[in-house]
Amino acid sequence: MADIRPWRALRYDLEKAGQIEELTCPPYDIISEEQRQAFLRRNPYNVIRLELPKSGGEGDPYASAGQLVRDWCTSGILRQDMDEGFYIYEEEFLSQVDKGERKALRGLICLVRLEEFSAGVVLPHEETLSKAKEDRFRLMQATGCNFSQIYSLYQDEKHITRQRLDNLAASCAPRYSFSDGLVTHRLWVVNDPVAIAAIQEDFAGRKLYIADGHHRYETALNYRRWCKEEGKYCPGSEFVMMMLADMADPGLVVFPTHRLVRGLDSFNGHGLLASCEDYFSISPQASQADTQAALDQAYAEGRHAFGFYDGVKWHALTLRDEAALDSLLPGISLASRRLDVTILHSLVLERVLGIDKENMANQVNLTYTRSVQEAVSSVDSGASNGCFLLNPTRVEEIGQVAANGEKMPQKSTYFYPKLITGLVMNKFA
Repeated sequence: MADIRPWRALRYDLEKAGQIEELTCPPYDIISEEQRQAFLRRNPYNVIRLELPKSGGEGDPYASAGQLVRDWCTSGILRQDMDEGFYIYEEEFLSQVDKGERKALRGLICLVRLEEFSAGVVLPHEETLSKAKEDRFRLMQATGCNFSQIYSLYQDEKHITRQRLDNLAASCAPRYSFSDGLVTHRLWVVNDPVAIAAIQEDFAGRKLYIADGHHRYETALNYRRWCKEEGKYCPGSEFVMMMLADMADPGLVVFPTHRLVRGLDSFNGHGLLASCEDYFSISPQASQADTQAALDQAYAEGRHAFGFYDGVKWHALTLRDEAALDSLLPGISLASRRLDVTILHSLVLERVLGIDKENMANQVNLTYTRSVQEAVSSVDSGASNGCFLLNPTRVEEIGQVAANGEKMPQKSTYFYPKLITGLVMNKFA
């Protein structure tokens, strides 16, 4: 099953580069250009220059990132650790979905042997978009590095590995500990060969479920394939850097990703609701807050519901009968049929609005946001016809769908908080 390995991570030399909190950044795909510039003003060695390169004019930004990695390694800004190791990573934060409860997620950063999805060892849970994969592939070709970890989950009913990580973390102070204002990040280095071997043995019978980073994993597979086709000797291309967390970790938090419908000339909110009455109970709501309260109640009761706003009124749509899904969606598993995103996409977006899967993948008439306020503002401004608010996907649903060899629609989950980039890097070529 899962083959995990220690490695000599590439890390910043803090004496030359500066403080670690000035050198790290959130994942590249949630950073605006304004934020990118702010990171660079704070420290010109920030990892954003490698993870999200910009040419600033003529020239190849990927080639520039590749040259920068080589320059920083030569000058000692980046150094590989002397010994192979695993890295324990912890995020401590206030949960925005659990009444401000303080939570901590702790996982293992390691290398994982790449496996095709068909092997059933590493399993995806949602569809991906091709444009992002092309961008990451070109960056891998130019730099020969993983700058950020793929976020994956594993099942461990007895929580053996989490206990090992807790014991190891309790035995010494973290190598790094800092706050970015919302999340406190901590990293421990594990070089003990006995501990490393024990953790490797833990994973020998496990499958891994990708939580965040599908594009990067598929890109790593493509890069490995490209190396073989080009006759390029690169044993490091057989592995990719991941952060592995227990699927039952109490620190796991999943946010919903809301749907924005746009560019439909014939869109009519009243007509849409009328078309949904066969399958949904539809209740007008006085406000967005009341709509959210209705969604919260449905989530607690295990019912499927969405909020809908057309710029005039709010409504809550609640599925009348789960059994109806069996005949309406016969080609997929029970786990996939019971997903809120599947129900919304199949019964409303496709069946009523005519937005097919290709349209969704290309984001022609459908876009996504985690921010309710952004969704509402887009509708109020006329940029979108309407928006649908969703409840979060449950972690156990993610495992069930992946275990069946199926994928959720793209943007079905948003794990919070995101893993920080730049603590450890994997130079494989």
